[in-house]
Order: sequence, then C-alpha cells, then structure tokens
Amino acid sequence: MTASTNVPTPPALLTTDPRPLYFRALAWVSGLAAAVPDEHLADPTPCDEFDVRTLLAHLVTTVRRPASIAAGTDPMAHELVSADVLDDPAPAYVAEAAALRDAFTGPTGDALLDRVAQLPFGEVPGRAALWAFLNETLVHGWDLAVATGQGPEAEPDLAAAALEAARAYLPAERRGGPIPFGPVVEPAPGAGPTERLANWSGRERPAAG
Repeated sequence: MTASTNVPTPPALLTTDPRPLYFRALAWVSGLAAAVPDEHLADPTPCDEFDVRTLLAHLVTTVRRPASIAAGTDPMAHELVSADVLDDPAPAYVAEAAALRDAFTGPTGDALLDRVAQLPFGEVPGRAALWAFLNETLVHGWDLAVATGQGPEAEPDLAAAALEAARAYLPAERRGGPIPFGPVVEPAPGAGPTERLANWSGRERPAAG
C-alpha cells in the first residue's frame, strides 16, 4: 500500500476510521469461534492450509498482529499459526479479540490510527492496516462458518463495506508475492456479500458432497 511496494493506499482508507466495522467483525467471529464444537476441530476448511483448529489459531495471530501495532512492536513477528493456543484456540480468540478492542478504544486509541506499521505489502498507517485486518477477519470468519455449518454471512452492510474497500486496495490483477491472495473467484448465484468478499480474496466454497 505504499509507493515503495507499488501498492498504493486508496485515499479513503487513509481518512476513514475502520474501528466500528472492525469491532463488529471481531464480535461476529468471536461468536462463531465460541460455538465451534470440539469434534469439528479436525475438519477441513475452505482455506486449504488450515483445518478448523489451525484456522482458529491463525485467527488468534490475526488479532495479535494489530495488538502489536498498539504495543509498538513488529506485527509480523507473530507466526502464521499461534501454536501456543492450539489446545484451546476458540476461547483464546474470544479473549484476545476483546483485549484488542480495548487497546484501540483506550486513551491512545485515536493516535494508533496514525501509527505506522510494517506489513508484507509495505509501511501503512494503523487505520489502513485495520482495513486489511478487517478483510482477513471476515474472510476467515466465512471459512470458519462454512467449515462448521454456521451461518456464513456477517451483517450485510459490514461485509459490503469491507468488499468495497477490498476492491479498492486489492485489485484483481495484483495477486501473489507480498499480496497473499489467489485469483478472484466468480461468485455463485445468490452469494451474499460475505461470500463475495471471500471470492474477491480468492476463496471458494467447497463443492457439495
């Protein structure tokens, strides 16, 4: 999202506060995580590299990375999967998502939106980073819901706003390398906005059966 990586940040993402949307996404995924039965932890997900257990542990990482922005440390120092929570990843996600919200609504919360963070695609202000984490939260929430038989659609206005932002900063022709997304998937007839966001991010619903 910076000139140094040839991934420009759309101006709206530099002026818009994503926290209200992001917190709603965290709450939605926290509800999904809390409802995952233990017997589904080994099930596959639409994200080929994760089963349900490791997806939940990756979701913990997606919370720890913005938490590191708040703490002034390197967000990308966290491993892709938070191995320390693999024994019980769902409660860990719920607790750490709540703590993250507290960090970004505390006395320094507004200032964190302008704190520069180094992400794989370049240096961005905190507000732009949160737009990226919003996308990741909703897409992996969709993964989790599909894998565990839960309702896969977040509130329509939330997913639609995330999709509009994703189309601005994640064009269809720029995938791979520091932009870890696959090619855009054509949405199925009747797909809701969360599924369309997942499709834009290169995710596809598994074939029935």
